[in-house]
Order: sequence, then C-alpha cells, then structure tokens
Amino acid sequence: MQDLVLMPTPLQNRDSKLLLASGSFSRRKMLEDVGLDFEVRVGGVNEDILKAAGKREGWKPEAVALGLAEAKALSVQQADAFVIGADQMLSCNSVWYDKPKDLAQAREQLLALRGNTHILHTAVVLCRNGQVVWQHVDQPRLTMRLFSEAFLDAYLQTEGPACLTSVGAYRLEGPGLQLFAHIEGDSFSIQGLPLLPLLEALREMKVIFY
Repeated sequence: MQDLVLMPTPLQNRDSKLLLASGSFSRRKMLEDVGLDFEVRVGGVNEDILKAAGKREGWKPEAVALGLAEAKALSVQQADAFVIGADQMLSCNSVWYDKPKDLAQAREQLLALRGNTHILHTAVVLCRNGQVVWQHVDQPRLTMRLFSEAFLDAYLQTEGPACLTSVGAYRLEGPGLQLFAHIEGDSFSIQGLPLLPLLEALREMKVIFY
C-alpha cells in the first residue's frame, strides 16, 4: 500500500517557506488542521536559563513567554523562510508554574491551582532572516473548581503521562476540562498557540491568501 501524499493546499503561497520552531504536538496539529504546509525545525534553546534570567530581572511572565518564543524562532535559520516560535507561561497569584516533571509534582501543582484563577501567557512570534517581523501575546484566564482529592487522584490515573506535556498539567481537549469551573479566552491560545492572530499575520505577509 502506498503512503498517502498530501497535496499542497491552494490556500497557501507556495513561494513562501513556513517553519515551526516547536516540537509541540498540539501546535503542529493546529497548523495541520487549518491546512498549512510547513516543516518542523526545533533549535537548541535552554528554557531554564531564560526563565531564571527573566525572574532575576523582574520580567512579567508574558514578557518571558515572548522572549522564549522569540529565542526559539531565532534558533532556526533558513533564508527567506517565515519561522513560527511559540511558548507559554502559567502564573497564579504571582507564582510561575512549569510543566510538571512527574505525576507527584502534577498533583501538587493542581492542588495549588484548585479554586484559583490562573493565567496562561501564550506568545507567538514570526521571524524572517534573523529578525522578528511580528509578535503577539494572548492571556486566557482559567478558574479551577474546588475538586476533591479523590477526583484529582482519579484524574491523574486516567491521564497518566499525558498531563506532563502541558504547563498546566491538563488538556482541555481531554478529561482536564473537568477540572474547571470557568474559562475566559481563546481555546487555541489555551492549547499553546494564538492561532487566529497568527493566521491574520500570515495573510498580511502573503504567506497565505486573503
């Protein structure tokens, strides 16, 4: 049986090369689902160093997210290509949270977020020839309900390692939605990419057509 060959979408300008500087499955799938043709190129960026520098210098979490997105995009170089870089920070009551390293840390983090409203600072940039040509930050607000510890244990057992792939230890497209009482903001941004503003920017730059 022959492999399926995807034909180039007529929505996209074939003269403009598009790269995604992220290994995120969620971001890749969002771009694929809207019909974009792109390559994934992941550069070497030490996120821990950049986050530590941001805290030390008193940056706001949205500025750190934007700096990380920019660093990722600039770490990938190809002449005239448009490079998408994206990153996300989570803050709650002035505390920053990263992706949990294991299920025990995920449990501790979710207990800290329980009953509180947190912000997902979601940044995306476009770079070309070593220069930032566009940037955007979205900041959805999400309020977790006062779930029981029994529910939390069942949730972690159900999700398993999948909850370690996101900064909030949840996936709204999965059982993680049951953790919440209220959500304000764009679902694409919550998943890690402000998709509608990005598409508009790509239209402005004639990477995709109006």
